[in-house]
Amino acid sequence: MRPSGWQVMAGILMNSIYAMKNYPMVMVNTVLSPLSFLTVITFVSKGQLIGEAIEGGFIMSMFQAGMSLQGDLSHFKNDFKLQDMVVSSPSSPVAYVAGMAIGEVIYSVPALAVLVVLAEIYLNPGLVGALELLAVLLLMFLTSVTLGFTLSTFSSDIIQSFAFSRLISTLFSTLPPVYYPISYVPLPFRYFAYLSPTTYAAEIAQNATGLVQLSSETLATAWIVLGAVSISLLLISIKKARWRDV
Repeated sequence: MRPSGWQVMAGILMNSIYAMKNYPMVMVNTVLSPLSFLTVITFVSKGQLIGEAIEGGFIMSMFQAGMSLQGDLSHFKNDFKLQDMVVSSPSSPVAYVAGMAIGEVIYSVPALAVLVVLAEIYLNPGLVGALELLAVLLLMFLTSVTLGFTLSTFSSDIIQSFAFSRLISTLFSTLPPVYYPISYVPLPFRYFAYLSPTTYAAEIAQNATGLVQLSSETLATAWIVLGAVSISLLLISIKKARWRDV
């Protein structure tokens, strides 16, 4: 394995495997958050929105996984000075962050496994739909990872990081129409919903599985906006993240 591969593996072991093995309770929140919203929406809609709720669970799981990176990176940077050691070593920031980010996804595996089973039962999207859904989830994860990494380099305290992480997760994965169609949002407020990239992700996912029917123009706009947000945050992360001067 190449040195960068070992660096990624070290990040995974440090950020997820160790904690999951020794403190399994750390996975409870990653399981309960998306599945609790799914349960509430399903009960309130009497099962009519279970498909949208399952896809919302996927989006929330991936977005929260990326945003959780902020708290973990801030903890290692401020409390253990790990980032200083990485900066002064041959390790690259890409390998370091990649390992930590993959570790966050591993945390979410229990919730994702349940959602995959539910999707197979209630959605059965087919190959094309499944690939579209996967692409959306990867873009959402990239968006939240770059945002979480950038904020972590500016954070000076773990409490501050947790506050920002929870606030952003709420604004992006709870308030927007992720677990239900945007048509349920009254028109005066629908425009605000479109300020969140998760709204576009939910629309693409719902269209991919046949839960809603979007015009080709609307679908193309959703992909363009989602891609533009992901690329913009990545460029901001590359240019503005305080990697070497913290």
